Amino acid sequence: MSGSVVLFPSIVQEMDSSVNIINVERVSPSISDSSESLTLPLTFFDLLWFKHHPVERVIFFRLTEATRSFFDSAIVPNLKASLSSSLSHYLPLAGKLVWEPLDLKPSIVYSPNDAVSFTVAESNADFSRLTGKEPFFSTELHPLVPELQSSDDSASVMSFQVTLFPNQGFCVGVTAHHGVLDGKTTTSFLKSWAHICKHQDSSLPKDLTPFYDRTVIKGPPNGDIKVLNSWQTLVKTFMGGKEPENPKSLKLPPSPVISPDAVRYTLELTPEDIQTFRERLKRESFPLSKVLRLSTFVITYSYALTCLFRARGGDPNEPVGFVFAADCRKIVTPPIPSSYFGNCAVSTYRIPLTADTFMGEEGFLASARLVSGLAEELEESVVWNIPDYVEFFSSIPLGTKIVSVAGSTRFSVYGMDFGWGRPEKVVVVSIDQGEAISLAENRDRKGGVEVGFSLKKHEMDALIDLLHNGLKV
Repeated sequence: MSGSVVLFPSIVQEMDSSVNIINVERVSPSISDSSESLTLPLTFFDLLWFKHHPVERVIFFRLTEATRSFFDSAIVPNLKASLSSSLSHYLPLAGKLVWEPLDLKPSIVYSPNDAVSFTVAESNADFSRLTGKEPFFSTELHPLVPELQSSDDSASVMSFQVTLFPNQGFCVGVTAHHGVLDGKTTTSFLKSWAHICKHQDSSLPKDLTPFYDRTVIKGPPNGDIKVLNSWQTLVKTFMGGKEPENPKSLKLPPSPVISPDAVRYTLELTPEDIQTFRERLKRESFPLSKVLRLSTFVITYSYALTCLFRARGGDPNEPVGFVFAADCRKIVTPPIPSSYFGNCAVSTYRIPLTADTFMGEEGFLASARLVSGLAEELEESVVWNIPDYVEFFSSIPLGTKIVSVAGSTRFSVYGMDFGWGRPEKVVVVSIDQGEAISLAENRDRKGGVEVGFSLKKHEMDALIDLLHNGLKV
């Protein structure tokens, strides 16, 4: 975090970066029994997210020997073959989300010959700029992620794109349906794919082998139906009170238009930075009767929230809030297996607040108190409140700015090695679609954190200045 930052030196003039689609293929699971099929009903955990925008990630790998010839003859064939093997363990990913007329809720259905979309592309963008420490335009990332097909009748679960940057490296773009899998399941699959690709072995270690038994999910009676009903009410509200033409439509919401001057930036916090903040918050909170829970997450998120709301400025009475998801696998009794396939995250939030909560001299401490309090409240009872979550959000005043979190420092995304080394950079592209930040472990410093931001250029100017200078001890 230390050191001066020159704002936007690389984007004074927009760079010419285009992506050429080489081909779009279908990759099927390499299962020996071609008649095998699988149906998994969505749980109330899944239904909480099934109307959300898909989650988009790009994983960059630096490889200077990545010529077009090497890409075509080695990288793409190895990625395709290992993807096929990985899908044989994760059959639902090759299937579709469907909602049969007589069913009360959607299900994931895999049938023989189902496959995932696999796009092969080439880009003339500057790989070093997209993986470096300087800000760049958000729109440069969008051609690197594949679309996820959806219609009234069905929705794809996952799609992939591999893009070559000649003599620089390549990237793997992944788009995942949030109604089928959460961040932990997504990264577990990507690690499985990387493991098989690197070791050329179709078997998986136990911690990467998915667990499909839905009976381990316990929740409130008829919780899934209550969540669905809340979604229908929310959709009706957005449509001005009109009933949707097809209440069982699985068509994903359209992606919002991203501002052409939206900019990406990644803040790198070292373990020393985090410890400095921890000591500062301990000093400032000393008179308080309650000791704050100053985990790395609480400190990082509180810092990001404070800087974000200060950078935006504006009306101090503007309604704002924040939300983050917590993995429930360990907090329920009995615990859910770590390798459980599907969503197992619940959102917790503080809404409504006003922007002045974060703007004053004690904004960082106020933010830490709020985030710490929410983290302390995470216990099994939160699962039973899931049916109320969607309903609550339908009552939030329009225009409220709510900051959410994508990713986690616990996913170990920089451990994904497909055989060509660790990732150079991992980016959550879909934070462009709303008020969100992304979190990941620091690539090079154990105990550090990477925080991804996407804001309009004038807001990012102010944000970077705050991140590096405005909250110094």
